[in-house]
Amino acid sequence: MKEGLCPSSFFSSGSVDKRRIIEVKPLRSLAPLIPKSAQGSASGFSPFIPIGEPREAQAPPVPNAAPIRSFKKPTVEDDETPHRAANGHIPSPPPPIPNPTPLRSYRSPLVDEETPYGGNSDTSSSVDGLNGHSNGHDQKRAAPQSQSRKSSHKRNRNIQEQDNDGGCESVNSVLMTFDSIRRRLCQLEDANQLDTQNAIKRADLRANNAMTFKGIRTNSRKRVGAAPGVEIGDIFFFRIELCLVGLHGQSMSGIDYVNFKCEDKELPVALSIVSSGVYDDDAEDNDILIYSGQGEHFNKKDKHIVDQKLQRGNLALDRSSQQHNEVRVIRGLRDVGNKSVKIYVYDGLYRIEDSWTEKGQSGGGIFKYKFVRLPGQPSAFANWKMVQKWKAGLLSRSGLILADLSTGVESIPVSLINDVDNEKGPAFFTYLCSLRHTKPFCLVQPSHGCNCSKACVPGDPNCSCIQRNGGDFPYIANGILVSRKQMIYECGPMCQCLPNCKNRVSQSGLKLHMEVFKTKDRGWGLRSLDPIRAGTFICEYAGEVIDKANVSQNGNEEDIDEYVFDTSRIFEPFKWNYEPSILEEVSSKCSSEDYAIPSPLIISARNVGNVARFMNHSCSPNVFWQPVLYEENNQSFLHIAFFALRHISPLTELTYDYGIAHSEGSSAPKGSKKCLCGSSKCRGSFC
Repeated sequence: MKEGLCPSSFFSSGSVDKRRIIEVKPLRSLAPLIPKSAQGSASGFSPFIPIGEPREAQAPPVPNAAPIRSFKKPTVEDDETPHRAANGHIPSPPPPIPNPTPLRSYRSPLVDEETPYGGNSDTSSSVDGLNGHSNGHDQKRAAPQSQSRKSSHKRNRNIQEQDNDGGCESVNSVLMTFDSIRRRLCQLEDANQLDTQNAIKRADLRANNAMTFKGIRTNSRKRVGAAPGVEIGDIFFFRIELCLVGLHGQSMSGIDYVNFKCEDKELPVALSIVSSGVYDDDAEDNDILIYSGQGEHFNKKDKHIVDQKLQRGNLALDRSSQQHNEVRVIRGLRDVGNKSVKIYVYDGLYRIEDSWTEKGQSGGGIFKYKFVRLPGQPSAFANWKMVQKWKAGLLSRSGLILADLSTGVESIPVSLINDVDNEKGPAFFTYLCSLRHTKPFCLVQPSHGCNCSKACVPGDPNCSCIQRNGGDFPYIANGILVSRKQMIYECGPMCQCLPNCKNRVSQSGLKLHMEVFKTKDRGWGLRSLDPIRAGTFICEYAGEVIDKANVSQNGNEEDIDEYVFDTSRIFEPFKWNYEPSILEEVSSKCSSEDYAIPSPLIISARNVGNVARFMNHSCSPNVFWQPVLYEENNQSFLHIAFFALRHISPLTELTYDYGIAHSEGSSAPKGSKKCLCGSSKCRGSFC
């Protein structure tokens, strides 16, 4: 064994009793209670089966059999406490449960390992899993209900065989599917259209249940090292997301491991850890993590000191320190803007270089592990710490040209940064938050606003603005957009509701700390210092509304307006909304995502505009645009709002698809430029 890890030298002399931790008796297996209704096919189960934290003990593996586990309903505290795992005591068998909830069996494709809900497992449902390539994101319009279900099941059966080992497209698709379902469930719950009395109330857990029932996940095979398709620096807003993409297979435990057979013995090896930021010690070096072992070190029931045990996750970390295998590290951080939100950042691969024990505040022995980040990886956690210091004014910013490019127009300053060359800034323009010279959108009859006395309430049948949105409130908490639509109707100055109504998201200006920065090869770009959740409002495309005739197309580079947004361009179709069949909804209730604006809107930001004019093109963007309509002076006006396509890490460049201008024949449109987005889907040029 590695020095410092053998039984004779594991603890410092006189600190704790070595026998209490090293000499651990095997845990008894917990036999699950299986009702008769659960022993048949899973096809009749509801997609919202409450499933939660698994038992700590594991029954001996049975050849050619899928272990069946019992689950309990999770709680908010469970999800936010990754280290609340074993307490070192031998658990007692569970008492008989009257009328137990139907259970489903889970299997692991490689090893027999404890797998909580949302873990790395495949369900035994007759519907096989899907990895994201064909989960409905490539459909332009929803099919009829029967046809949609058949095609969905057919896609599900084929996709897992094609790509069980992830990939960027698969990971992004699974995460987008999860968040789209979660947003829809939040929308239904806000409108009191969701039964939460006898079901799990949290939308993220319900969304996971629906996806598990359909087998929607990727990277289901446990592996040592990187998870395919998950990039260093990727962020997650829910622990369930880590499970769905195979980054961390435990929904609550902070240590994920797998048992490998070695000389007729099964030895656990750590695969990944989640640093909650509560139990771990901060190190001065951002590439070093001091990680505390799992297990309580104080028995509250018996009121006596307990030492952590060298078992399960702790034993896996011990073996990994000897084997020097790579371990994935996910850091949990509190969102500075919202203290109640925890964000998880994938910080890359680490190795355990040292371990020891020390006494906790209660006097019990605690395992400590020193994780050291492998060199040559992109910065992730270090960037977060650096950004926090910038925002707090504790660290000076190199390359800072202007502290506020908007000159006070925006409520949050927009910094101007150039740490690439000596250029002092972009060409002069007048900063404007919205549109100038707007033209009424005459194709929509004004409704003269809603009559809500305070704020529009989701589900209110008397709110005219909600009815214009098809009866659904378009946003959920924190102004998150639920679904893309052909048009979104917001409350405007003509409405009787208060100015802080949640249906005025695109009119509130910037809510994120933005900065305009100089890129290495694409001029000026835009990025955020804040983490951005999928569906978050970014900004409006501000500028002057112009006629088609005023857009130069003569090929002269000096006359071409590079800051034009044209709704009549050809845009690559993509699917962002939830799949109705996953929630057993009728497909016809889901509106089309294809934009159909009969009267084109052309905006030039060459002379006046806001931060949107600095967003560069990408063939695989992380931002999309959405038409928004609201009324002013008894007339309807069309605006273009940008929303986050997926979760976006701080300091990540914000990009959207510029589209392709209409051209005669097969030749490229005039003014086309070579695309440098670097995406695997790059079209080669844009205009």
